[in-house]
Amino acid sequence: MKRIVSGNQALAYGALAAGVDLVAGYPGTPSTEALTEIIRFSSENENAPWVEWSTNEKVAFDVATGAAWSGKRALATMKMSGLNVALDSVMSVAYSGTTGGFVLYVADDPGAEAGMPEQDSRLCADLAGLPMLEPGNVLETYELTQKAFELSEKVGAPVLLRLVTSVSHGEAELEADFAYHLRETTPYHNRDITRYTKAGSKICVDQHADLLKRLDSCEEIYESSSWNRFEILSGAALCVVSSGVMNEYVGELLPAYSHVSSVRLTATWPVEKKRFLPLLRDHESLLILEELEPVLEKALRSQAQAEGLPVKILGKMDGTLPRTGRYGLKDIRSALAAASGTGDAGPAPASATAYRHTITFCSGCPHRGTYMALNRAIKKAGFKKKDVLVTGDIGCTILGMNGPFDSCWTEVSMGSSIGLAQGFARSGFDTPVVATIGDSTFFHAGLPPLINAVQQRADILVIILDNGWTSMTGFQVNPGTEESLQPGGRRRVSMDALIQAVGVDYFEVIKPFDQDAAVEALAGALRMKGVRVLVSREECALTRERRKSFGPGYSIDQEKCTFCKMCLRESGCTALSPVQYGEKTVMSIDPDLCRSCGLCFTCCKFGAISREG
Repeated sequence: MKRIVSGNQALAYGALAAGVDLVAGYPGTPSTEALTEIIRFSSENENAPWVEWSTNEKVAFDVATGAAWSGKRALATMKMSGLNVALDSVMSVAYSGTTGGFVLYVADDPGAEAGMPEQDSRLCADLAGLPMLEPGNVLETYELTQKAFELSEKVGAPVLLRLVTSVSHGEAELEADFAYHLRETTPYHNRDITRYTKAGSKICVDQHADLLKRLDSCEEIYESSSWNRFEILSGAALCVVSSGVMNEYVGELLPAYSHVSSVRLTATWPVEKKRFLPLLRDHESLLILEELEPVLEKALRSQAQAEGLPVKILGKMDGTLPRTGRYGLKDIRSALAAASGTGDAGPAPASATAYRHTITFCSGCPHRGTYMALNRAIKKAGFKKKDVLVTGDIGCTILGMNGPFDSCWTEVSMGSSIGLAQGFARSGFDTPVVATIGDSTFFHAGLPPLINAVQQRADILVIILDNGWTSMTGFQVNPGTEESLQPGGRRRVSMDALIQAVGVDYFEVIKPFDQDAAVEALAGALRMKGVRVLVSREECALTRERRKSFGPGYSIDQEKCTFCKMCLRESGCTALSPVQYGEKTVMSIDPDLCRSCGLCFTCCKFGAISREG
């Protein structure tokens, strides 16, 4: 059977083909669709693995570890930022090793298309002492996912499987049975505190020695496999060494260059030092093609120096290639021209026209109402907007940093807004300090800093924007999603009960589309002292729209419209736009985009906006 699939889907079906027993993860672009595809498969097939969106990435990794320590095959999925969250557990489990096959899928994002740092997770493989496989295309992803489980069981360690955005979101035709190949295994776990605990210096040192042995065994496995392709030409002066998706560019461009050796790596860590030694000795120069950090380049420079070899190494460290961003054909072509001495980079590929647009909330998004109410409340409470510091957090909520709201001042990592707010408040600001955070982010990492705020008697206002879903990454459920909308057998966790249980000084639930009441509640909370928490609750407009209609929308009486643009200036709604009406310009509402939230209605001073029907 043949299907067009993405790299993320190929990884999902590779795991299913490998008989994965348990899958856990947290949504984060560009990795999200891998677990989403397994969830879809599980919902349509009785024979399927256990799969869950966990509370955060560390929890997902811990759940998967429990399965892997039971002799089962487990998969944990996350983006590069999520790997940071899980790293405490990753480091510990790396030293203990595993019994069942354990694959940790992490997606990096050269060019930062999905936001957050341009982090290179290969550095984490080096830090943790774990093997890493790096498919360069969709088909390799399907095959290497299965090999990763086998490698994990051979060496007794988790295996990092790294994709980058261009692979995880790329598409190709895949021939497979797209079925789940269940492996009949009996769970077991031997009590061995010298392996599964860290209680004592000798235990920790011995585990470190075991980790290094496992890493050495990986090199031997790589050497006996065909994962890394060494195409060495006798007498060639230049060798091009590439990894992951860079292999695809090399395969496309290298035929234009005569008598050049190439090494294309998919098993990228640890480096095969034995196989690279003759290559370093027999070539005058090496061009290293890898996105983000010079991980491979540093390893080869170190090996060449240790062996006293004069080979010239070109890459990021000498400025041949940039250390930031995603590489395109133009970058690779220029580097090949420089390394080969031709000086001809060839014709530049055609580039698309760049357009700039403001990133804002979807029409009907309740978060728009929350930030409108906050801005109005700041004024009502007697403060100047420029003096009220608002810390933002990951997810849809951070869009409050953009116009017309211009509310959020900071964004660091999941849950950081509440901790940052405490630091700012302790610094002595005379005006209120506000932290905004989404519901999924609150469950992920917001509860610990809230507990800290209560214990330390912080003076902050926390606004939790609760739309019931993990929306920015594709509308996944979270612990607070309505129970009727959770997958079968799951329960809803009460956010309200959790917040009140930790002992906050003030708690209230508001409705962002009821602007009068929301503004009044926020203004009152801004004037208070202590730890105040307001939950602004309204379901995500897009998820709600899939189940039921919003009813009649709003329209603008263009005779009454004065084109003051206050509706657009305050709400920034994408359903609003200026049009020509006779000889004057007026505002209009696109009926296909209007979701009946009524926020524009609260902005108009001239009675020009009304609900239809």
